[in-house]
Amino acid sequence: MSIAHTSTVDTPAGPFTAVVAPDGAVLASGWTGDIALLTPQIHASLMPSEITPRADLGDVTKAVVAYHEGDLTSIDTVEVRQRSGPFLQHAWDVLRTVRPGEPVTYSEYAELSGRPAAIRAAASACARNSAALFVPCHRVIRIGGNLGGFRWGLDVKRWLLAHETPTP
Repeated sequence: MSIAHTSTVDTPAGPFTAVVAPDGAVLASGWTGDIALLTPQIHASLMPSEITPRADLGDVTKAVVAYHEGDLTSIDTVEVRQRSGPFLQHAWDVLRTVRPGEPVTYSEYAELSGRPAAIRAAASACARNSAALFVPCHRVIRIGGNLGGFRWGLDVKRWLLAHETPTP
């Protein structure tokens, strides 16, 4: 029996909720106050038997607050736990190397993931990412600068990209 914890933080982009494993690894996260929108994204093999609320999730909460306050690298060392096939696992790892303020296109992301022709698979990796922010799928856009999709809404994606863009 594993008991995970959840907490919601108010951010300028909206409420941000994370679900963490007993060891602190993020199982799911996103800009919502509704945990029911997060739990379906957790792989069955990682699903906790119980999820209890906490006011604070320690390092995860600190990283979320710091990121939204401008420390864009605060999320980089937070452990994430997701499961899928080899390509998606690798693609999620690759997403964590895309730097703030340097978004890539879906085509570039497919290439970085080692399968340049697999643009739809790269887009699927973004869509199936359960740990938004920590695995920054918001940094993948369409050719020409169009935002593409984002589970948490295009307004949130737009805010995140603007937040990460250096101002002269």
